[in-house]
Amino acid sequence: MNSYHKLFENNRQWVKKKLTEDPKYFEKLSAGQQPKFLWIGCSDSRVQATDITGVEPGEMFVHRNVANLVVNNDINLLSVVQYAVEVLKVEHVIVCGHYGCGGVKAAMGDQDFGLINTWLLNIKDVFRLHQEELDAISDEDLKFKRAVELNVLEQVYNLCKTSIIQKAWNNGAKLHIHGWVYDLRDGIIKDLKADVQKMPQKPKEIYSLKPEVEAV
Repeated sequence: MNSYHKLFENNRQWVKKKLTEDPKYFEKLSAGQQPKFLWIGCSDSRVQATDITGVEPGEMFVHRNVANLVVNNDINLLSVVQYAVEVLKVEHVIVCGHYGCGGVKAAMGDQDFGLINTWLLNIKDVFRLHQEELDAISDEDLKFKRAVELNVLEQVYNLCKTSIIQKAWNNGAKLHIHGWVYDLRDGIIKDLKADVQKMPQKPKEIYSLKPEVEAV
């Protein structure tokens, strides 16, 4: 229980520190949020979106799940994306994975993990799509790293396929989608420079939606 109660003490110390820096900190924070970024990241406790990017509370909307997946029937994620894009009007959506991801590592093997097997199938599909490239990498560490990167790129692609993003682009939204990987070993973020237009079966061709026609 000591570690549990420590969280409350940490909270009190944090509040004290913030009020010392700015007596109106919480007053301003409670007034509302206007984030410019949506972060879709991994649930790994070592990867804290606001810490590694240096932004303050209210500057980044965050969704996290195992291995930073964008699954087209995940109502939780889709609700976050819709709210961020249509209500908060974020300008950048970032899918960020990390080297050493346990979800990706688990999906690379054949061990039975129980319930999470269903979730890991989404990552195994990434391996299937890029099997030739991954099979050509003999070094297991390099293969693992490349699998993490390919998973991020496929999730960027999945995100761009959603009707939420397609509609936003149709409506002229200045919305940018990014694929990043965070390295736990040195703390540096790598921009994968995901270019949707260079991906096979570009979302704008096969998944695009015509603008809604207003009723007369």
